[in-house]
Amino acid sequence: MQRSIVILALVSASLLAHAQTTKPKLTLDEFFNSVSFSAVKVSPDGNSVVIATEKADWEQQIFRKELWLYRTAAANLSSGSLTQLTQSGHDGSPQWSPDGQWIAFLSERKVADGKDADAGDGKDNDKQPSQLFLISPSGGEAFAITSGEDDVHSFAWSPDSKSIYFATREPWTKQQNDDHKKAWKDVIRYRGDERGDVLFRITLEEALARHLAQGTRDLPATEKESGLTPGAVAVAHTPLRVEQLSISRDGRRLAFVTSSVSERQEKVEDIDIYLVNLTSDSAQATPIRLTQNQAVELNLEWAPDNRHLFFQVNLGSLERKYEDPQPRLYWLDSDTTSDKRQVERWFADYPGEVVRYTALPDGSVLCACRLGTEVHLQSQANPKAPIVKREGWPGRYEIPAGSMQSPRLAFVYSATERPTEVYLADGQEKLAQARPITSFNKLFTERDLPQAKPYRWTSDDGTPVEGMLMYPPGKFEAKNLPMFVFIHGGPQDADGNHFEADWYQWDRLAATAGWLVFEPNYRGSTGYGDKFALQIVPEIVSRPGKDILTGVDALVKDGIADANRLAVGGYSYGGYMTNWLITQTTRFKAAVTGAGAVEHIANWGNDDTGFDDVYFLGGHAWETPDRYRSEGAIFQINKVRTPTHMVGGADDIRVAVLENYLLDRALHELNIPSDLLIFPGEGHELDKNPWHGKIKVREELNWLAKYGGVTATN
Repeated sequence: MQRSIVILALVSASLLAHAQTTKPKLTLDEFFNSVSFSAVKVSPDGNSVVIATEKADWEQQIFRKELWLYRTAAANLSSGSLTQLTQSGHDGSPQWSPDGQWIAFLSERKVADGKDADAGDGKDNDKQPSQLFLISPSGGEAFAITSGEDDVHSFAWSPDSKSIYFATREPWTKQQNDDHKKAWKDVIRYRGDERGDVLFRITLEEALARHLAQGTRDLPATEKESGLTPGAVAVAHTPLRVEQLSISRDGRRLAFVTSSVSERQEKVEDIDIYLVNLTSDSAQATPIRLTQNQAVELNLEWAPDNRHLFFQVNLGSLERKYEDPQPRLYWLDSDTTSDKRQVERWFADYPGEVVRYTALPDGSVLCACRLGTEVHLQSQANPKAPIVKREGWPGRYEIPAGSMQSPRLAFVYSATERPTEVYLADGQEKLAQARPITSFNKLFTERDLPQAKPYRWTSDDGTPVEGMLMYPPGKFEAKNLPMFVFIHGGPQDADGNHFEADWYQWDRLAATAGWLVFEPNYRGSTGYGDKFALQIVPEIVSRPGKDILTGVDALVKDGIADANRLAVGGYSYGGYMTNWLITQTTRFKAAVTGAGAVEHIANWGNDDTGFDDVYFLGGHAWETPDRYRSEGAIFQINKVRTPTHMVGGADDIRVAVLENYLLDRALHELNIPSDLLIFPGEGHELDKNPWHGKIKVREELNWLAKYGGVTATN
């Protein structure tokens, strides 16, 4: 009797402990309330961090973009405070003044006569052209220091904090705008209305004086009609758009990266680095072209030596004709002559991808570098020095940010079961002791999250391939599971050990619904070497398609996946692959595809980055017509038997919505069950209205349940 009581007590205690530790499953609503981070900037003294966040506002139907300020308690990282700095819902791209007294940022909030007129409701119909604002980290309201009908594209502080340089489209006066409207009404002149940028300088003294004066009076009518920011002085002109500015630490030179004025990357020649001599005697300097190559440069930053310019290349090549190896980091010597300008590659011996970097006070570089399914921090003292892997945690490090006066580092970090947050460390030698300074995504730690692990197989030609397996909660490493093949876009990307929760990466919801989610890093993915990345040329879908299908075969053979319960899906390049794969096999019971092409001729004409399409296919359509046909899903669409769900943004210029209509018409003609959702006002990123992404994933999950036969109760 006593023994029975003891056993009953033990069982009761076990059940109670289980009840106390069991977490609820993640819901659709909770998933889409995640917070993401677009920028992290450490103050010059290392004691504060400004953070740019983005979160869905369901009532206003926008993604709210806000700035937050974290302050350490004295010199102690173990305590600090996080406060909201702005509340308009339209604020981003923050930059500290070098003296730490101001934070400048871009905002689309409503402004009247240079005064902030936004009531903080964040309504989308209040959005205005992006203007430059200032706010004190000590408190107070933000105020605009630029005005006009056109967006401010980029800006940078002078090293002495006395001036700000900014770029905007060549301003028109009110009379010029009125004349244009009278002549053209609502007609869009596709290229005729395009015009380049002007680089301006405005002094902080002038901006503050005008801000104080505007508290008592409106701007004079002549200033309102001029189209210019009052007090701004033009320093240079360019026929192109200025994507980013960077000023040398001695204040003598300004560098900028250009792109097409239309933001359509039709010609790689539009994207280069230019230099402006700020000590020139002339009123406006002529920009000097520093690069002229087949590469897309970005993330420009001056080195501490005032001589070298860091920049990344994510598409194209500096060394030879256009190709797409993994993203790389370089610097160029701006002091050498144009025909002998030295360019050196950093992390050249690293086998993976340079994702992001930050230059440190001692001239070294800290890199968030991808190798396989992990993104870790690596450092290098100079381009020829050994690469040093910094101690840290498994997972993904993003947006590393340093300070030129402090060893402190901030970064965004996540892992499969560790939601994304911002961390602060006392230096690169103390990354493992970094502390989180945000807790926006804490709710996810209170939910029963799926577990994941890498999976490796051998493709049909003997090449090793890797991917990730995300298991349904409570079924880690179980066998014979229904499997959803979820294909990443890019193709320059890779799935791995990280946390993401949005309309694009919804693997956690699929796993919670009962699917084993297989995320293949097919040929073309980054983190596996340049050769691996380049092997999709010119077989843009058939080569990676074989990698994916052999991965499915291996998982079935290993008893992990149920051959009778398979589904497939993806967005962008993942949509390309999904559209192709359902023409190659009938084994998938359901497919969900978004913004994916089914042919490559019209898609090249509609794509804003046509040069990489031509590269991937080995030439233009008139040069390699057989390749365009053999790699086009539409020419084999009669083989499709898979019920297919489709989505697309109505204003997408990366993969035109016409590709969705073409696939929809073909499936309708073939009597294949299908559904097509079009999101009005959305481009490729679905970043206008959060309801669109939420509805997208809701209906994709419903489609998988309906035709794949798997629900959360299975």
